[in-house]
Amino acid sequence: MAKAALQHACSECGYATAKWLGRCPSCGEWGTLNAEVTPMKSRATEAGAGRPVLRLVEVEADDAARLPTGVSELDRVLGGGLVPASMVLVSGDPGIGKSTWLLMALGHLSQHHSVLLITGEESVAQVKLRGERIGDVDNVGILAETNLDAVCATLEAERPLVCVIDSVQTLFDPNIGSAPGSVSQVREATARLLRVAKELNIAMFLVGHVTKEGAVAGPRVLEHLVDCVLQFEGDRYRSHRILRAVKNRFGSTNELGVFEMTATGLIGLADPSELFGKGEPDQPGSVVICALEGTRPILLEVQALVARTDLAMPRRVGTGVDPKRLAMIVAVLGRHGRLNLGQSDVYVNIAGGVRVDEPGADLGIALAIASAARGTPAKPGLACFAEIGLTGRLRTVPQSERRLGECSKLGLERVLVAAGTDKAGKIELVRAETLHTALELAIDGSRPTDE
Repeated sequence: MAKAALQHACSECGYATAKWLGRCPSCGEWGTLNAEVTPMKSRATEAGAGRPVLRLVEVEADDAARLPTGVSELDRVLGGGLVPASMVLVSGDPGIGKSTWLLMALGHLSQHHSVLLITGEESVAQVKLRGERIGDVDNVGILAETNLDAVCATLEAERPLVCVIDSVQTLFDPNIGSAPGSVSQVREATARLLRVAKELNIAMFLVGHVTKEGAVAGPRVLEHLVDCVLQFEGDRYRSHRILRAVKNRFGSTNELGVFEMTATGLIGLADPSELFGKGEPDQPGSVVICALEGTRPILLEVQALVARTDLAMPRRVGTGVDPKRLAMIVAVLGRHGRLNLGQSDVYVNIAGGVRVDEPGADLGIALAIASAARGTPAKPGLACFAEIGLTGRLRTVPQSERRLGECSKLGLERVLVAAGTDKAGKIELVRAETLHTALELAIDGSRPTDE
């Protein structure tokens, strides 16, 4: 009988130590170190039997062919489909639709492949009720189980092509003395499921809980073990959901998937610009930008509000934008845009709950703030994209041809861009070298010209 070792693990970051400490040395949180009992394994068990070593030239490329899931937006974010023997971690706020979306994917896959859903949070009857609302899920195999040994035994017996674990925090190993959801349980469950997925060539989805800050709950080693980390974003009180990849070993992390929640499940939106790019005409503080998420150009509405404040430190609040980037844009507006915002609160929001991190959105954010501060709306039918430097000069951004094509498709009349941007199509370009010039062309009433 192997002896059990007592250790204290941090519930926030997974740091482990032999003795209890009031404050975690790794993350700095207080009172998060909990006692856990972990079994000691022999070296022979850990080593296992040796396996033959292959050269890359001997590896069959067909073994890594992608598997279409039937959900186009999911395939886009994954990079073209699901890679066999890969492990994907899906995170998101409670009630946002993770289980519904994955059940829809399993329903599409079950038409031609063997799939399995292992649920630890819901009963089989509850999943059946959701399946009746979605439809086309009759061929999905289901098992309600939380014992890790039983789950691994079922996977070895059934050998499905795709498996969904909902959720990894509900699994427990009887050999570990801590409660389900603890750092040791989550780490052990993920490691064992990863070995099973690689050995049996099973593509696996793991549903993970999130903390109050929105990060994946559990130790950071959980994100390092898996091949892909998907984040499902959105407000449960709104009908639209955003799917993005935080980590992807087999594709880009810049792709974006857009879904709409309906009574029959989540429906992918092939043209999100039509939904998010509708600005408010003749309204100060509303500007349309063309951002690039991976290979997809998307039109978004930037909304800004500037209000006088009596606080010594005015607020700079951004929803859907990087707060540090917002503070930099406000500083550049004050220095090079001749806009005094030292006694005003500045609020910026990306309509629709979308988050934008690319520099091409800088000009749109600056124009929205300037429009709100001056109380003058931007010119109708105008979109923009450009990066703003600390010197106040505008810089070109990549994929301008695709951005202009998206603007033309939505019927916009003109696009404000940085000088040096090549023209594409028949849409009118308004070029500007500096932020001050861009403000004059877009807001101050000067007649735009195609330089």
